[in-house]
Amino acid sequence: MRALTCTAFDEPETLTVTEQPTPTPGPGEVLIRVQAASVNYPDALMVQGKYQVRPPLPFTPGAEAAGTVEAVGEGVTHLTVGQRVAAFTGTGAFATHLIAPAAATLPLPDDLDLNVAATLPLAYGTAMHALIDRGQLKAGETLLVLGAAGGVGLAAVMIGKALGARVIAAASTPEKLELARAHGADEVINYADTDLKAAVGDLTGKKGVDVILDPVGDRWAESAFRAVAWGGRYLVIGFAGGEIPKLPLNLPLLKGASIVGVFWGEYARRDPRGNARHLTQLAEWVRSGALTPEISRTYTLQEAPQAMRDLLERRVTGKVIVTP
Repeated sequence: MRALTCTAFDEPETLTVTEQPTPTPGPGEVLIRVQAASVNYPDALMVQGKYQVRPPLPFTPGAEAAGTVEAVGEGVTHLTVGQRVAAFTGTGAFATHLIAPAAATLPLPDDLDLNVAATLPLAYGTAMHALIDRGQLKAGETLLVLGAAGGVGLAAVMIGKALGARVIAAASTPEKLELARAHGADEVINYADTDLKAAVGDLTGKKGVDVILDPVGDRWAESAFRAVAWGGRYLVIGFAGGEIPKLPLNLPLLKGASIVGVFWGEYARRDPRGNARHLTQLAEWVRSGALTPEISRTYTLQEAPQAMRDLLERRVTGKVIVTP
């Protein structure tokens, strides 16, 4: 098999494609021939040694993939050779073959595109867990999504609409805002040249928003939080904007609001059944057309370092995938 290999924590450009023995699945595992692997912000952070998880070296990055089962390990009864599946493994997906725990492998409908399926576990799973489990978003409430043209952001725009919310999408360019609007956003805000709090106030009659989903952080976090409604929920997803923000704690006090952390990977580990239910619902929404995942570009395995660089420098809209 061929695999993208990280031998030292460094920039993505230091990664190389190496030939390795194709592994054999152990008990409770499956071997997947990878057709598509989604590229996510944590992949690039992990390669740099900046993520909260530092895998032992050497390792192959790539958290999620879709493909077909080539072999099953002892005790695996719900998956069979030749079956189309998606899996979340945390690492290992940027390769032609991937060992995955059977418990973290989801069977796919025959009519679900594997490129699309590869994008569902992490970005869409994160947005699903954030909005339903952590944000308690209800139909008729107003959702503000920062970084609304990114992987998690665009997923949140679509899932928010599927849940019956009014969605305000915030991003940094007109092109990104147009993408968010094309995927269902009711209103858009360019926070690169607009006062975010004031714009939200204008769109909500000064009431504010019920839920804020923020994968960006940095200098926009406080302005966004100041736009939250009484009893609102601010969902901390990540810090793609760079700096980890520091919010004055008098703000949640005065707003009766909550700052809620969202760590999808740990949730998926602790509650695999709940996560599987979310992923099944996502697949159904894709099949029905309620969700239309945006794949803006595909990269070869050799081009995977460039994919991570493009993600780090925020040149990516929607999702991008590697096709080994």
